[in-house]
Formats: sequence, structure tokens, C-alpha cells
Amino acid sequence: MSFFPVLFLCWSSHHHSLLPRRYWTCPQSQGVNSRPGCRTKTPLANAAFWAARKGNLALLQLLLNSGRVDVDCKDSLGTTALMVASYYGHIDCVRELVLQGADINLQRESGATSLFFAAQQGHNDVVKFLFSFGASTEFKNKDGGTALLAACQYGHAKVVETLLKHGANIHDQLYDGASAIFLAAQGGYLDVIRLLLSSGAKVNQPRQDGTAPLWIASQMGHSEVVRVMLLRGAERDAARDVIFSMLLPSHSGNVRTVALLLEAGADPCLRNKANELPAELTKNERILRLLRAKEKQRKS
Repeated sequence: MSFFPVLFLCWSSHHHSLLPRRYWTCPQSQGVNSRPGCRTKTPLANAAFWAARKGNLALLQLLLNSGRVDVDCKDSLGTTALMVASYYGHIDCVRELVLQGADINLQRESGATSLFFAAQQGHNDVVKFLFSFGASTEFKNKDGGTALLAACQYGHAKVVETLLKHGANIHDQLYDGASAIFLAAQGGYLDVIRLLLSSGAKVNQPRQDGTAPLWIASQMGHSEVVRVMLLRGAERDAARDVIFSMLLPSHSGNVRTVALLLEAGADPCLRNKANELPAELTKNERILRLLRAKEKQRKS
């Protein structure tokens, strides 16, 4: 296995394989935002889903009190009205559904729960309410995603704080190994990263493919995140298994990120698998000057 430092990747290829992953498809495309087709296929059940989506509490109460709508009725993907209300942040509808007996911990076919959707969308009031009625942080979706991981990926610091206070596992990982701090670093969410680090997250925890949080933050140009992670002990030469496409010259580079890595001691003289120096790949004149200056210091 060949490894390359973060510094190298700040100016190497921007090939499509390096682009960040979005680990969860937005629920709109999966049915939560579409007209639901309840498995019972009753107009009243469809109306209840519509009310939950729009936040129409009066209509929702009327339908539930009629006794003709199952509070846990599901659509073809296993979505419940509580999941819909949680996703859209309609706390009054969430409260009504729970008080009418909705099962908080039901899972969609994807594995997501009402808590997951509320956390993903940053609805901290809904998250707190669901916890007060026994919501669990342990459920995972088909990718291994938890409510905590979703909140970290979308940068919802308040939700992350609430989840951690209620027992969420800070060491949760997707099945590909992406951790909470990796997802926050990918998005450049500094508040979330600081919160995770102060709560015991491992700053150097890589994905299964070897990609480290510092690498993804550097690749995305999140220089302030890079600075904080270096201060908190991130390995400056944190690296990943490299494929040939990454060795193509880049079109741009993040000067501040490169400068931070060089200041932290990253080696500008380390060659890649093709025996190339970083300075031989970059097209950015400012980065080139930084690299050449550091090379001279190393040789002197």
C-alpha cells in the first residue's frame, strides 16, 4: 500500500474520485417530500401525511381523533407521519403524534428513524422532545449512519451537543469507516469539530481506504479546520492509498492550507509514487514559491 502526505494532495488531482461523498440521499427523493402512498392506501392516511408535512396541526388532530387513521401508518418505503413531521421540524405535529401513541423508534426501510431525520435537518427542539419520550441513538441506516453522524455531516452543532448529552457514541462510524469528525471536516464545520474534539473524538481516525480527516479538510480547502486539527495533534503527513488519477496536475490550490501544513512541518521534498515532487505538480505560483522556499530550508 502506498501512502502520500496531506500536503501532496492539496495541489494534486481534483479527479472525480476525490470529491466528497454525501452519505445519505435527501429524504425528498425517497418519498418523505413526495405525496405519500400509505400501505393501507386510504385517503385519510394520505391526508395525515400531508398534514404532518405541512405542519397542519388542526387537520392532523382531526384525522387522528377520528379513529380511522393508524398513527404508525407507513408509506411504501416505511416512512411514518412522525418521520415526516420530524424532518420538517413541525414540533407541534411531532408532539401530537407522540402523545397519540406513535412509535418513536420505528425505522424506515433505509434504517432511518424520526430522530435521524430531525438531527439531519438540525431541528434541535424536535430532537430534545424525541429524547424525552425515549428516542434511541443506536439505530443505524443501511450505510451505518446514525443521528450523530447525520448531524455532523450537515454541521448542526447544537444538535450534536444534544445527541452527545443523551448518550450518542462519539466513535460511531459509517460502514466505510467515516467518523463523525471526518464528516465534519469534510464540510468544514469548525464548531462541530471543536465540540467533537473536546468530547474525545480521535483526530486521526481514518476511513477504511486510509483517508484521514486532515486530508479531506485539506482537499476541500478548509484552512481553519486544518489549523485547529493540527493544533489538536493531527498527523501532518496523514495520508491515503493513492491511485494514479490523483497524480494529474491540479488547476488550483489552497495557499493558506499549504502554508499551514508547511509550518507544521510537512515535508515538501517527499516524492510520490511517480517520483514527482509537489512543486513539480502545482500550477499555482504562490504555492510554488512556498514549496521552493521550504525545500531550500530543508537542504540548508
